[in-house]
Amino acid sequence: MADRELTTYSLDGRIATITMDDGKANVFSIEMLTALDAAFDRAEADKAIVALRGRKGTFSAGFDLKVIRTDPERVGEMIKRGALLAERVLTFPTPVLTVCTGHCYPAGAFLLMAADARIGVEGPFRLGLNETRIGLPLPWFAIEMARHRMPVRAFDRTAVNAVMFSPTEAIEAGLLDAVVPADQLETTVAAWTADLAELDPKVHASTKLKARQPAITAVREAIVKDFGAD
Repeated sequence: MADRELTTYSLDGRIATITMDDGKANVFSIEMLTALDAAFDRAEADKAIVALRGRKGTFSAGFDLKVIRTDPERVGEMIKRGALLAERVLTFPTPVLTVCTGHCYPAGAFLLMAADARIGVEGPFRLGLNETRIGLPLPWFAIEMARHRMPVRAFDRTAVNAVMFSPTEAIEAGLLDAVVPADQLETTVAAWTADLAELDPKVHASTKLKARQPAITAVREAIVKDFGAD
């Protein structure tokens, strides 16, 4: 994995496209999370609107199960990095659009819930929180992130019962804002990013923080509960 560029960054005017592609399922390994954080550093320095997307058929398969099952010393670091990235997207100073190009499992779903706008692509894809089905407890920060975005019924179904949603179902569940056919994805992304570029940057940033203050506080307190104050 270290030999492959896990993310690419391209800047076109005010639009920064961050593409995740590990050649497989886009797992959120420590290496992928480090690469994503560096890409968001670049976007912040460029004061760019972000379009975060996955590879064809997969946005992200979530946290790296290989690390969870075989490297317990790194599990805490990996999940904390994922939590801090989700918090960063939730409070990012410019708009963030997530382009869900296929399947989306935790922790990819956490980024959908943190973003300002979410587009999905039609197809036989599954999105949601499946931790209880595979024997993993949801961290507190993930529960607060889901509570922020999801209607109560959908939240309970996926967080507690590990129900996964189709892209269309994911709109009602609060994970996506729109779903389009694959052949319309690029034009839709271009239209949405252009629309986000028309927002007043300072007003958007301050309003985002005001509107999300309860969720931001809850997520930050949950991260402390999950990982400690340091």
